[in-house]
Amino acid sequence: MFQQMQYFIAIVNNHSFTQAAVDCHISQSAISQQMKELESQLGVKLLNRKGRSFEVTEAGQYFYIHSQDILADVDQLIKKTIKIEKNDEVELRVGYLRSFGTAEFLQTVSKFTQEFPKVKIKISSGTHEELYELLQTGKIDLNFSDQRRALSNEYQNEFLTASEFMVAVNNSLPVEAQKIDVADLVDIPCILIIDGHQQVSEEEYYRNVLGVKSEFVIAKSYDEAQMLIASNQGYLIINQRMRTQLDKDIVKMISLVKGNRKLIQNYYAYWQANNSGYYIETFAELLKQTFA
Repeated sequence: MFQQMQYFIAIVNNHSFTQAAVDCHISQSAISQQMKELESQLGVKLLNRKGRSFEVTEAGQYFYIHSQDILADVDQLIKKTIKIEKNDEVELRVGYLRSFGTAEFLQTVSKFTQEFPKVKIKISSGTHEELYELLQTGKIDLNFSDQRRALSNEYQNEFLTASEFMVAVNNSLPVEAQKIDVADLVDIPCILIIDGHQQVSEEEYYRNVLGVKSEFVIAKSYDEAQMLIASNQGYLIINQRMRTQLDKDIVKMISLVKGNRKLIQNYYAYWQANNSGYYIETFAELLKQTFA
C-alpha cells in the first residue's frame, strides 16, 4: 500500500493522472488501476472523477494528509534501521541542564555506552534557553531540561522527575520557617544566576510563571549568590534538588508557595517528534529508569 499512497499523493499534488504517472515513472493506465485497487482496499472513494478532471473527497483529503506523515515516518524508519546495522557511524547528541547536576545524567550515559559501545555520544550542557535553542536548530537530538513552556506536539516529552521550589534567605530574616509566599518577598531583591544575555527570558519566567514581584539582582554563580544572601542583599529561588549547593549554616531554605499552591519544577527529556529514533528513545528510557 505504501507505493499506492505515493501514487495518490502524486496525483493530488499534480491534480493530474498524466503528470503523476510521468513523475512516478509508470503508465497512466497503470496508475489509474492502482488508484482503483487502493479505493477497493479501503472501501471508500478518494477521488470523484468528472470526465478528465476529479475532485478529492473528504476521505481523500484525510488520507492525503496522513499518508504524507506515514511515508515520512517510514523513510525515517528505514534510515534509522540502516544506521543500527552500521552503528559505528552513529552519533547521539544529548544536552543536559547545567544547574541540575550530573549524577543521573552520567549514570545514563554510562549505561547507554555499555549497551551501545559503537555509538558516539556528544554531550552539551547549558541553561534552559541555550538547550532549547540547540534542540530547535537540530544541534542536539535530545535535551534533558526543566519545563518552562507548555508542552508541544512538535516534541516528544518524557517526564522524568519533579522538585518543589524553595527560597534561600539570610538566616537572620524574620520569616515563617515552614513556607513563604512569593508575594511576601516583594521588598527583597530576587537573585538570578545567569549570563547577561539571558536576563530578559529569565525575568519573564520568574514574573509570569513564579509570580515574582521583586526587583532583580544578577549573580554569575552559586557562590556569588550566596554572598549576596549572606550580606542580606537578596533571596534566591532554587528547588530541593539544588539545595545541597548552598551552605545551610549561612542561608536557610523555606518552601515557596504562591497563594495556597506549592510551586513545583518539572523536568523532562525532550526531542523533536520528527527526529525520533531507536537510540534517542532508548537513551530517554534509560534516563527515566535512573529517576524511577
